[in-house]
Amino acid sequence: MNYTADRPTETETEETILKKAASHKEIVLDVKDLSIFYGSKEAVKRANMGIEKNAVTALIGPSGCGKSTFIRSINRMNDLIPSSRAEGEIIYDGLNILRKDINVVALRAEIGMVFQKPNPFPKSIYNNITHALKYNGQKDKQALDQIVEESLRKAALWDEVKDRLHQSALSLSGGQQQRLCIARTLAMEPQILLLDEPASALDPVSNAKIEELILQLKEDYSIVIVTHNMSQASRVSDKTAFFFNGDIVEYDDTKKIFTNPSETKTEEYISGRFG
Repeated sequence: MNYTADRPTETETEETILKKAASHKEIVLDVKDLSIFYGSKEAVKRANMGIEKNAVTALIGPSGCGKSTFIRSINRMNDLIPSSRAEGEIIYDGLNILRKDINVVALRAEIGMVFQKPNPFPKSIYNNITHALKYNGQKDKQALDQIVEESLRKAALWDEVKDRLHQSALSLSGGQQQRLCIARTLAMEPQILLLDEPASALDPVSNAKIEELILQLKEDYSIVIVTHNMSQASRVSDKTAFFFNGDIVEYDDTKKIFTNPSETKTEEYISGRFG
């Protein structure tokens, strides 16, 4: 790659340099005019958003504003709701993943999701990680052992559970269970992680561990997180989208959203005047 043309001149300001660098960031998901309906109700209204690779994108806004509906559309989880339908496009790897002929099972391996409440299987820690792998045909025990260790290390859980892999996952604390669910998702080697309020049911110590983990994981994954915690969004995310009544009111760098938002409604929400 030729970097010569991109070197800043003496007259370029820091803001100009940062904008130039931002314009070169790769978009891993390109959402175009996305509308999502539950029956006749439009829960998300013509949303447009480019989600950057190896970045954390936070979705904020009051309850019922469309955040979870939006994030669930990215790996087709809304398909499980009979009244749900989507219009528009979500482009991933050159394809509109809303197409009817998309292999949804394969898609969910590429775009993994972790939910608000930890949901480990009533199996051992080891079998939680290997369940989907075995279902997909992986039988080699040495390979499975390696994946289990790698996934738990990535989820910052290995040192805490390495001596009790064959104990029930339900014996873990809430924070450990959530990190296990993240490890279970990572075992499928996704490109994108969707986190729907992953720390809202956890104590402050576990919450801090999840935030630290998110910052580590973005080196290898693109992450989209729904959160009601404004401090959390400001700490862990690179980009923030503010949702209100199904609309994306504002989408920008997190620092700008929290210090100098363009929209009055965003400023009112950030400052706690509603929501």
